[in-house]
Amino acid sequence: MKIEIINYSEELKEHVKVLNYEWLEEYFYVEEGDKTALSDPRKHIIDKGGFIFFAKRDEEIVGTASLLKKTDEVFELGKMAVAKSARGLGIGKVLMDHCIEFAKEKQIRKLILYSNTILKPAIHLYRKYGFVEIEMEQGVYARGNIKMEKLISN
Repeated sequence: MKIEIINYSEELKEHVKVLNYEWLEEYFYVEEGDKTALSDPRKHIIDKGGFIFFAKRDEEIVGTASLLKKTDEVFELGKMAVAKSARGLGIGKVLMDHCIEFAKEKQIRKLILYSNTILKPAIHLYRKYGFVEIEMEQGVYARGNIKMEKLISN
């Protein structure tokens, strides 16, 4: 099984929305901020200096992850989702590897992420990759109860 990571293109923009909605509706709910960002990922992520990646398996888009620009040196790892039909195949790891390598290449100093502790496999994955829990500010995501960061060494 070969997983290819490809960059955002307008032809693929609907996959950002579909994959994230599927995941959000399964575990939580779609917040207003999600609806806005996912309805126009170019405007809300790419045009603001961020990046969107897709995991492709056998000509099918099965996962996505984004790096949302906070500052020149800090990006948020977010909008990460894997199709229900492709979970358990290591696609989240492939996306994570790509995002960390990409951050190194772009000399991004720190990755942050917001999650929820009920997502035990995700939290385990983040810790495995060196993310550590830090204090979370109020009002970022209603469903989030943990903020983590990883310092990137180039």
